[in-house]
Amino acid sequence: MKTTNRGFFIVKAAKPMIEWSEKIDEVFALDENSEPTVYLIEEDFMDEEPILKSHFKKIFTNELNAISDDEGTCPEIKWDIFNEWFEVESGTSVFDLEGSDLKRD
Repeated sequence: MKTTNRGFFIVKAAKPMIEWSEKIDEVFALDENSEPTVYLIEEDFMDEEPILKSHFKKIFTNELNAISDDEGTCPEIKWDIFNEWFEVESGTSVFDLEGSDLKRD
């Protein structure tokens, strides 16, 4: 097992995101059991908020694009809306249980 030099955010859709996804695409709509997304961040941090604030627009856009890339259907990408639409957890320990090298796209 190898350690990595990354921390993480786990981002899960909250009720407003779920409701929006249902309006956009009933087939691929999210629900309370939808899989969260993991975003790797710098390894050591004392306060998650400044890091999350610096990345929330990219995260928000990525989460919206998983449902629709039509900007006309998307909400305004603002900090307060992000906090309503997502639940975020953070951590600093990331372990790689696989033997193969990580790949980046």
